[in-house]
Order: sequence, then C-alpha cells, then structure tokens
Amino acid sequence: MMGYESQMAEEARLWKHKLLRRPSLFERTSKKAQSKMNTFIPEKVHQTITESIKKMVEATLVGSNMTTFPKKIDNLTFEEREKLVEKSIGAFKKTAAIEGASTGAGGIFLGLADFPLLLGIKMKFLFEVASIYGYSTKEYEERLFLLYVFQLAFSSDTHKEQVLEMIENWEVKKHEIKDLDWRVFQQEYRDYIDLVKLMQVLPGIGAVVGGVANYQLLNQLGECAMNCYRLRLFSKQQ
Repeated sequence: MMGYESQMAEEARLWKHKLLRRPSLFERTSKKAQSKMNTFIPEKVHQTITESIKKMVEATLVGSNMTTFPKKIDNLTFEEREKLVEKSIGAFKKTAAIEGASTGAGGIFLGLADFPLLLGIKMKFLFEVASIYGYSTKEYEERLFLLYVFQLAFSSDTHKEQVLEMIENWEVKKHEIKDLDWRVFQQEYRDYIDLVKLMQVLPGIGAVVGGVANYQLLNQLGECAMNCYRLRLFSKQQ
C-alpha cells in the first residue's frame, strides 16, 4: 500500500481495537438495566415499534437512493476520496446540529420529531459516503451494508463485535444475508440514544442538548463509516 493508505490502515486497526475494548462497569450496568426495562414492554408494543422503524428506515433508504454525489470522482485517489468524505462529515454535522437545536427548542413535540428527521440525515450521509468511496447504492447488498455500518455506530458494546465481524467479511457474508434483523436493529438504536433524546425534550436545555448531541452523533457515524470502508477496501489488498 502507498504511504497514506498504510497510515489509514493503521488508523483503522487502532479504531477497531478501541471499538472492541471491554465495556466499562457503567456501560454494562446500563445495558442490563435497559434490557430489563425492555422485558416490561408488551410484545405488541415491541412489534409496533420494530415495524415503525423498519418502515421509516426503508422509506429513508428509497429517498436517499435518489441522491447522487454531484462531483465526478471516478479518477480520484483514495486520499482524495477521503478528503471529500471529511468535507461531507463536516457539512452533515452542521445540518444535524441545526436540526437538533431547532427541534429541541420547540419542546416535547418537536423534540420527538427529531427522531425521524435525524434518521433521514444519517441515512443520506451514508449514501453519500458510499458513493464517494465508489460503491453503487443501487445494489441491495450495498444498502444493506450501510445499515450494518449504522448499526455498528449506534449499538451496545456487546453487539458491536458481531456486527464488526459481518462488516470485515462482507464479501462473503453479503451472499448469506437475506434481510436485517429489524428487532435487534431498532432496540439497539433506541437503547443507545434514548437518554440523549429524553434530555432533548426537557424545557430550557433542549436546544443546546439537541444541537450538541446531533453534532456528536454525526461525527461518530462519520468516523465509523470511514473506518468500515477502510477495513473493507484494505482487506481486498491483503
């Protein structure tokens, strides 16, 4: 690999090591508490939430698939593509922060509206990143890959190892997967951001919390997406 690619391969390796670190006592306790709370929610409610998020994500995927990156990128080097991804992360972080601050300032009802709006921003961002790295999101497997990237960014530490294994071996795994486990997808995502979104609807601090939280969530997704594509691309060169 070239100098820049070797440097990014090492960065991806360190990111992976950090991602798979042992969860802290607080994180393990929080996950157990959330799992316990989920057992008190009636099964019909779980099914309704799962189906709602599935439809929401599917609708977002269809809409995002119509978005194409405006610049010609066919002949760009890997380093040039990564610079475009970094610019995209910056732009989407600002968009998410503005959206979070505006809905957070509107009280509980607009605060709740932030959930689908932020989800749409995240999905549109992932489509743009895939396009920059040279993958066609017209293919079902590529859209499914984006959902696994999303899941890796916003899931519990106990679930991340399993998702990362899928991503690292995607060229093999993509032929085995028929569909996403939507129940796990929605529950992991909800558990991850529930506390943040709860604080966002609180009077007085909602705007600040919403803006900062959305900015950080997009930053986290951006870091995850870049390193997932690095792992995928570099695995082909070994």
